[in-house]
Amino acid sequence: MRLRVSHVTRYRFDVPVRGVVQSHRLIPAECEGQKVLDWRVEVEGATWGAAFRDGAGDQVRTMVLRGPVREVAVAIAGEVETTDTAGVLRGHREAVPPLAYRRTTRRTRPDKAIAALVRRALEGCDTAPDLDRAHALAAAVADAIVYAPGETHAHTTAAEALAQGAGVCQDHTHVMIAAASLAGMPARYVTGYLHASSEEGAHEASHAWAELHVTGLGWVGFDAANKCCPNEHYIRVGSGLDAEDAAPIRGVTRGGAEESMQVTVAVEAAQQ
Repeated sequence: MRLRVSHVTRYRFDVPVRGVVQSHRLIPAECEGQKVLDWRVEVEGATWGAAFRDGAGDQVRTMVLRGPVREVAVAIAGEVETTDTAGVLRGHREAVPPLAYRRTTRRTRPDKAIAALVRRALEGCDTAPDLDRAHALAAAVADAIVYAPGETHAHTTAAEALAQGAGVCQDHTHVMIAAASLAGMPARYVTGYLHASSEEGAHEASHAWAELHVTGLGWVGFDAANKCCPNEHYIRVGSGLDAEDAAPIRGVTRGGAEESMQVTVAVEAAQQ
């Protein structure tokens, strides 16, 4: 399947700032299941640093804008050819060992309620393969959190999302990572894109899901928000310990100013 992405992130400042420095993780990962046919990241007036691949195998690039700056627009346009690998990540070069993803963060730290969820999900699965246990966790998280935009915010933790029983893909992913940590499975947060119609469940075009490291298979994706593993409708971009660590854009500004952000993103099937 060929997927075409149009994505603009616009930052506005109430007063001009002296400069902006950003680190971008915006280029789709190189791996089996997806081939980048065309991809451009543009910021008017920017000076670009060298691109490099970090230890997690994600492509990173820095960008500098010298002031005065009142607005920054990061525009992405590209096309990717995808195939279904049943969620299994193959051909992705990375140096960070899976055990590094056993640690949790403030956003993914499990509490008693998450521990109880894991016990119920894995009851009778003591000798089951890792893949079966991972699917059981994903199903439990999907049932425990209703997809409901606007019920949580960027800083909501896994424990808070589970207590609320509602959230978006970020919340499903944080709870999935917290649950996997209690089950003894390395897990990480993945950012990317999803092509879906309004009838196909959680259909945020800019999307997130979890990857769990499964014995015998390696990293396998689980999208609890949509009750499936990533397929040809998904584009994988980057990863991290949680939403903040995996953020596609991170930056600092020189000069105090109030900042607002507007995001428009669309993913559509391109004509073959």
